[in-house]
Amino acid sequence: MKRVACLVAAALLAAASTARAQDAVKIGILNDQSGNYAEFGGLGSVEAAKLAIEDFGGSVLGKPIEIVAADHQNKPDIAAGLARRWYDVDGVTAIADLTNSAVALAVAGIAKERQKVTLYNGPATTRLFNEDCSATGFMWTFDTATSAKGTALSILREGGDSWYIIAADYAFGHQLTADIESIVAANGGKTLGTVRAPLSTPDFSSFLLQAQASKAKIVAFANAGTDTINSIKQAGEFGLVDSGQKLAAMVVVLSDVHGLGLDKAKGLITTTAYYHDADKPSRDWADRYMARTKKMPGMIQASVYSSVLHYLKAVKAAGTAAGPAVAAKMRELPVEDFYAPGARIREDGRLLNDMLLVEAKAPSASKAPWDYFKVVRKIPASEIIAPLSESKCSLVKK
Repeated sequence: MKRVACLVAAALLAAASTARAQDAVKIGILNDQSGNYAEFGGLGSVEAAKLAIEDFGGSVLGKPIEIVAADHQNKPDIAAGLARRWYDVDGVTAIADLTNSAVALAVAGIAKERQKVTLYNGPATTRLFNEDCSATGFMWTFDTATSAKGTALSILREGGDSWYIIAADYAFGHQLTADIESIVAANGGKTLGTVRAPLSTPDFSSFLLQAQASKAKIVAFANAGTDTINSIKQAGEFGLVDSGQKLAAMVVVLSDVHGLGLDKAKGLITTTAYYHDADKPSRDWADRYMARTKKMPGMIQASVYSSVLHYLKAVKAAGTAAGPAVAAKMRELPVEDFYAPGARIREDGRLLNDMLLVEAKAPSASKAPWDYFKVVRKIPASEIIAPLSESKCSLVKK
């Protein structure tokens, strides 16, 4: 009898948990909150999502909207476990950010199986809208191809025709390296060597010495977060720039430049999906974010706001939080916000957002706190995002 009573109690608790989950529309923010990418999206992404919910009105379909958040610690197994619990027990209907491509790929399979929405703000692997695409998965910020194309082409046009690549040793770094090598080769340049560095390594000395010995004109960092900050700082200590080599960081967010300081970052060219001082709508939103966090937002936080707001609009328009119906509405509706005004989503889930080529200012050119970038030019989505004709996504009609 005791065993039966325990089973009944467990069933009642599970039913109560499910009922509570159905009392709200829940959005999960799953990212790195304590490691290499903690400033990349981190807790700032949580605040950006809260701003989107507030701007939407706080409720949808007669239910309150709630945020749940967790640190995946850059471990795919931890992320997969959290995603399963959120989807199966906690009633989460969408997960956003997912910084770290290996983590995102692990969650993508689970979300596809359960027909749940995923909003990819932080990961960059193009597999998420190619081989591993899903009807309910959306690539919202950048990808390895846009990062390589926007930055590498600019450098190649200025005579940077020999490259050495220091890459993060996981899915993101591997794909970004391949994209850089392809663009360099297609535009008359040569890649003289590549080395892979472990994620979150504190010591880049052996990798930098190999890059220095290569005599390549350009030393490119196919990494992100604190890895980018540490590799650039240590490159300065080893005298790579003083000896005539130039540095190219493929993925840089505003917090990276803040961590480096303009004295070390000046002249750095990169491609970004958002810059807070690009126009008035961007500045207005950044000021609100700054008031809450005491920091300026980077492209990941801005992207999280945009994707969560668009998701909620689609839920309202669909009249349900069911993944397939919401995803269809997300593709149908244009994005209307400061981040990607009027942008559309393709059938492979890629948001067609314009990008910005920016250059880090010299300290003397910076006129205010967080005044770090000069916008070189806007890069239209049609120019920088790979066309559908090159897609490997099963959803794309050939």
